Amino acid sequence: MSAQAERKTENLPQWKREEVDELADLLADYESVGIVGLTGIPSKQLQDMRRDLYGTAELRVSRNTLQIRALEDAGYDDLVEHVEGHVGLIATNDNPFTLYKELEASKTPAPINEGEVAPNDIVIPEGDTGIDPGPFVGELQSIGANARIEDGSIQVMEDSTVLEAGEEVSADLANVLNELGIEPKEVGLDLRAVIADGVLFDPEDLDIDVEAYESDIATAAARARNLAINAEYPTAATAPTLIAKATGEAKSLGLQAAIEDEALMPDLVSKADAQVRALAAQIDDEEALPEELQDVEAPAAEADAEAAAEDEGEDESADEEDDSEAEDADTDDDEDDGDGAAGLGEMFG
Repeated sequence: MSAQAERKTENLPQWKREEVDELADLLADYESVGIVGLTGIPSKQLQDMRRDLYGTAELRVSRNTLQIRALEDAGYDDLVEHVEGHVGLIATNDNPFTLYKELEASKTPAPINEGEVAPNDIVIPEGDTGIDPGPFVGELQSIGANARIEDGSIQVMEDSTVLEAGEEVSADLANVLNELGIEPKEVGLDLRAVIADGVLFDPEDLDIDVEAYESDIATAAARARNLAINAEYPTAATAPTLIAKATGEAKSLGLQAAIEDEALMPDLVSKADAQVRALAAQIDDEEALPEELQDVEAPAAEADAEAAAEDEGEDESADEEDDSEAEDADTDDDEDDGDGAAGLGEMFG
């Protein structure tokens, strides 16, 4: 604590100095420190929330002036401006994104009272209210709901927006919502800001779609791998694919050049057989052919083996533009790594 801060603390009553010291200890014991709004949370519900946070985060409520002093003494000046209204300090060793997600998940629906500002549009849904015919239908109509008596009960004929976000709740609306059991607001710890590793995070920074974020990373990784393969840039991730690609291209070249290599012989024989059959099928005089070539039909392709070998090399070029195809390249290439490397060595020694 600085000399100036000590002088300020010395002027405080003993109980306030002890309170500031306890808050300072809280700030020093955790990696992430934030401010949470507590407005509208009943005391019992706040105690339940504090209990639910046990083991994950610690919540401390104190006078705003003492919280500000403790924050300033600890070097958390950026949080001071958020200490306004009914707030508390929250501290955790979790990262700010996890803290924000936990606090949002812990919020629960609650009734809204007269004089409060609507956080969202308040809508009375279409359907049977379950309330017998009586004066309540007039109350619904007076707040803007399309309601009438039908089939022995009060019915709301369509979804009715009775108050827009930012408008103040009237006594009549609060009574109707309470009668219908509609709870249009959420009650919970409202994270205003948090500092972790010297970085200030606002709620807008922490409110992210984790699944979409993970998908974006996976897509970027697939595109980077695709680019590296096309650029023939060797890494631990791309080397197996590059070797398999080179092996396929070498095999295709060997077949086209009719190189008599042990690894190529089965394909060369198949290629030659296909070519002979194609030629024999074009000769009209069958007696001019050896017996084993008589009555042969032309194959669908003159050089099936050659085309198949060429496809092996082309399929590994990794020119896919679609993200899902880029990701699929991982599994297609690794199976032939061992055989491909051995065949490449045997062909070109």
